[in-house]
Amino acid sequence: MSSIEGASIEGASIEGEVPAGYEISTDQARLDIAAMHAYLTRSYWSPGIPYATVERAARNSLCFGLYEKAGGSQVGLTRVVTDHAIFAYLCDVYVLEAHRGRGLGKFLMKTVMAHPALTGARRAMLGTRDAHGLYRQFGFTDATGTKILMEIVRPDLYRMLASA
Repeated sequence: MSSIEGASIEGASIEGEVPAGYEISTDQARLDIAAMHAYLTRSYWSPGIPYATVERAARNSLCFGLYEKAGGSQVGLTRVVTDHAIFAYLCDVYVLEAHRGRGLGKFLMKTVMAHPALTGARRAMLGTRDAHGLYRQFGFTDATGTKILMEIVRPDLYRMLASA
């Protein structure tokens, strides 16, 4: 099953009320890459990201699209980079501004965290500048003080590529 109206999505049991007028799907064919690009290119975490990069990232990830039932337009997303066994990295999590304040972010996270790709993962990670409170509700904690995590960060990569 790839659509959810409160019951299940690909074997994940979701408890609680579904916000009226919305649904979540992991069906890649439903993803609106243009809408995703329009949001991501203006987000703080991927300004100027090329369309082709958004498309390739979506194609190679487990994506949870959030859709309005009336009209089917995509209004949110969580993209998960995962091996479907022990690791998951949540990224590109958003709900469009016009749809915020309705519990959709929480509904999206509840659905994502109930998916088998995450329930069996030994490590799930994400990065956020402003939504720590939301993610803490789902068991995420700050990774401070660790000497096991390393990273390469290139925040201006898309601007550098565009000017090259």
